[in-house]
Amino acid sequence: MDMTNTTPDQNVSHTEQRLLGCGIRPTAQRVRIASLLLSAPQHLSAEQILASLRGAGARVSKATVYNTLNLFAGHGLIRQLSVDGSRAWFDSNVDAHYHFHDLTNGALIDVPVPDVEFSRLPPPPAGTEVAGIDLVIRLRKKM
Repeated sequence: MDMTNTTPDQNVSHTEQRLLGCGIRPTAQRVRIASLLLSAPQHLSAEQILASLRGAGARVSKATVYNTLNLFAGHGLIRQLSVDGSRAWFDSNVDAHYHFHDLTNGALIDVPVPDVEFSRLPPPPAGTEVAGIDLVIRLRKKM
């Protein structure tokens, strides 16, 4: 759905529908967090989301943000990423893709699946199967 010609009420309604479609009850705080994170394909930390919400005047606790993000990830609305071990990132793009991680500024950049080729994977242990592959390609400036 193109959000450029929608009113704020239509945007909230669309966000509520997305939450309901994932089996999530659309409380006011959940809708606000979802509206922020799902407004564009992006990678945000819980701290960035909290700062943005508070900067917009929302009264929301850190625990509420974390709990909501974990709920969203658990229902497949967003994807939780662990890139460098220092914090979790939340990705609004749940389609299959990989990431570049810029070590200079911390940015994450989507890499389409067809742009990466694996020639061979090791066989998984007995009784298991590969459920997915997470790939982070770390970048730094050339020396």
